[in-house]
Amino acid sequence: MTAKKIRGIEGLAGDQLDLEVDRGAKFVVYWYCWSTIVMTFKEASDIHFIRAGESRVKRGLPYIVLTMALGWWGFPWGPIRSIQSLVIDFQGGEDVTVEVLSRLNRPSEVILRRAIWGDS
Repeated sequence: MTAKKIRGIEGLAGDQLDLEVDRGAKFVVYWYCWSTIVMTFKEASDIHFIRAGESRVKRGLPYIVLTMALGWWGFPWGPIRSIQSLVIDFQGGEDVTVEVLSRLNRPSEVILRRAIWGDS
């Protein structure tokens, strides 16, 4: 994961962040695709902090719309990468919570729980 801006954690202290993640909050990346006739680009969004109970799909709608409008036009990769992006985004994006927490040096129980038991 390359360095990305994290959207949605503004004003949260470290303890508050840990508490939100323990309640089920996630860090999510959405994928989007755009094409020209000869080239197709599949890119990741900034990281979005999604609190427990928020819709991950709803937050990804701008990337879904972008892909649906601009992703298909390159041949052959436009349709292929558009479908890949849409599948991920309609599933709520790519969960990168463990990676983000480890980079933020947050000693959250979530990291250990997911590393040991694979909980999500």
